[in-house]
Amino acid sequence: MIGERVVKHADATALAALSDLIENLRRRRYLVEQRLGIFYLKGRAFLHFHKDPAGLFADLREDGEWERFPVNHSDECARLLAAVDRALGGVRGRQTRSGGFPRSSRSR
Repeated sequence: MIGERVVKHADATALAALSDLIENLRRRRYLVEQRLGIFYLKGRAFLHFHKDPAGLFADLREDGEWERFPVNHSDECARLLAAVDRALGGVRGRQTRSGGFPRSSRSR
């Protein structure tokens, strides 16, 4: 669980360094990107990014708790994507009649 520290959300410049990761996340079914780098699942905050002096981090909500993942290297990004896929695995089978949850209307 993440402590009560206050950290800044990553800005567009910081997120540019994560463009491949963010594009990969955009391809995940069920995720809706409300704003650049801020993803929701079923209307609830699910994933966002932070920048602090130690680097770039992603906060992922799993089972109601936030977990922080460093995302400064390709192996760290792969660990985050694996955790996202595990979290999304519980969503499968709970789709709407139209076949899925809404996707982002953001241009890809």
